[in-house]
Amino acid sequence: MSNGWIGPVVSLRDLTRVHGSGEGEVRALVGVSLDVAAGELVAVMGPSGSGKTTLLALAGGLDTPTAGNVVVEGVHLSELSKRELAKLRRTSIGYVFQDYNLVPALTAAENVALPLELDGMRAGRARKLAESALEEVGLSGLGARFPDEMSGGQRQRTAIARALIGDRRLVLADEPTGALDSQTSEAVLKVLRARCDAGAAGILVTHEPRYAGYADRTVFLHDGRIVGSTGDPMPPVMPADGYPDTYADSDEVADDETLEASSGEELTR
Repeated sequence: MSNGWIGPVVSLRDLTRVHGSGEGEVRALVGVSLDVAAGELVAVMGPSGSGKTTLLALAGGLDTPTAGNVVVEGVHLSELSKRELAKLRRTSIGYVFQDYNLVPALTAAENVALPLELDGMRAGRARKLAESALEEVGLSGLGARFPDEMSGGQRQRTAIARALIGDRRLVLADEPTGALDSQTSEAVLKVLRARCDAGAAGILVTHEPRYAGYADRTVFLHDGRIVGSTGDPMPPVMPADGYPDTYADSDEVADDETLEASSGEELTR
């Protein structure tokens, strides 16, 4: 996303997410606020059921809060149409999941190129950029392989390349090392760290303190609330004219029935 924004890449403001009602009500998040600046990687830790994955889903527009606001580079997600939100997710937010979410019928290069092609880029140009992205994560020469021909670490790095391709300003990683050996996990974390050092904002959910060590700071969740943190947040620089009103749609938007490229499985509607 390139709208001249110079404040936090993502701001979560008093987020609450409630599932169900009555006796079956589950409060997944309660009053959570968090800013993440460009160049900053924030680790989120907490026990299972503490709200970590819910926080990522809300930050990336895959879910909507019961109360509170999510602002991505000055854009209030609640004010976007479904079409605008799908475009923002496809072009500006990269997701890295523990189970990869690669499309089995596509090669590694085709998986990585998918977000660009869905946004209207010609296939040849998109594939060249995909090959460069794969080289960046240490997979040079493997673009023609299908996911089932790759190791777990190679598939995860392919998913990272897809999450980072294009102008992705926000990278959300949900336990990306959960199924990997320690050596491959270190390589994956180094790629995420390098992308944030290059100017992206990142949120990393992890159970491993040693992987949280790659982050600038760590936020601890328990029962849907932030209960502590380490490190100091990067100071945001807010624009004098406040938040823009909307995320400008472009003429090149994929059809509403297309595959949502940022996760490899989310459908736009």
